[in-house]
Amino acid sequence: MIYIEYKFVVEPLQPGRDILLAELGDLPFESFEDHQDGLLAYIDQTQDKENLLAQIRILSSKEFHINYTKTTIKQINWNEEWEKNFHPIHIDDRCTIRAPFHPKTQADIDIIIEPKMSFGTGHHATTYQISEMLLEEDCQGKRVLDMGCGTGVLGILSEIRGANKVDYIDIDSWCVENTIENLERNSCKGKVMLGGAEKINADYDMILANINRNILVEDMSVYASHLVSGGIIFFSGFYKEDLPLIQSEAENQALTIVNYRIKDEWVAAKFTKN
Repeated sequence: MIYIEYKFVVEPLQPGRDILLAELGDLPFESFEDHQDGLLAYIDQTQDKENLLAQIRILSSKEFHINYTKTTIKQINWNEEWEKNFHPIHIDDRCTIRAPFHPKTQADIDIIIEPKMSFGTGHHATTYQISEMLLEEDCQGKRVLDMGCGTGVLGILSEIRGANKVDYIDIDSWCVENTIENLERNSCKGKVMLGGAEKINADYDMILANINRNILVEDMSVYASHLVSGGIIFFSGFYKEDLPLIQSEAENQALTIVNYRIKDEWVAAKFTKN
C-alpha cells in the first residue's frame, strides 16, 4: 500500500492547526502527526482524489496562511529503521514489548515484535494505552478480535493473558504477513485475515479496534453486531476532540462508555455492549 503525505505549514500555528485537523478529519486521511510548523496528514494513494481539499474552509480563510506540499511515501524497511531507533517498551513493569535483537527481560509478559511495514510497536500512544488497559482486563477464556491488527501485538497480549481464541484482520497484506510471523515468535496462534469489517464472521467477547476515527464510525455497527451482550470493545486511533463523536455513534449501537484515557492527545476508550 502506497501513502501520500500532505505537509501543511500553518500560520498562526494555533488555533490554525487544530481547526485544520478537525476539517481534515472528515476526509479519508488515515493518520495525522503534528510538526513544529503545522501538520502532517497521510492518505492511501487510491483515496487521494483531485480536488480532495476543495471543502477545507480554513485553506481559503484570510485569518490564516496555509501552504502544503505532497510527497509519495515509499515503502520503508521498518526492520532496519526500527533497529536503529527502537528501545524496549515497558508497561506498568508487568509487560515488555521488545525486538528479537533485545535481551529477554524479567517482566511477567515478554512480547517479541518485529514490524515489516506495520503499525503497532507499542511506542504509539494508542497501542500503549490499549496494552495498559488489557493488563487490567480479565482476558481468561475470551474470544477476541484484533481489528486493524498491524503487528498483532494487542491480540498477542490478550492471548498471553488467557484469551481462548484470537482472530486478526487488517486491510494491509504486509500487516497480515507480519502478524503471522509475530504470532510464531510468541508461540501464539490465531486466524489472520486480509480485509476489512466484511471479514468478520464470528461473535466475540472482546474487540480491539485501534484504527482511525473515520473507519471506526463507518464500521462501528458491524463491530457491535459481532460483540456479544455484555462484551467489551476498545476504540483507539483518534484524538480527544473526536471522543464525543465516537461516543455518540457508540450509543447508537447500544455501546456504553466505561472509561477512557488520554496520552499525547490520543484517546483509548473502553465500551461495553448493553
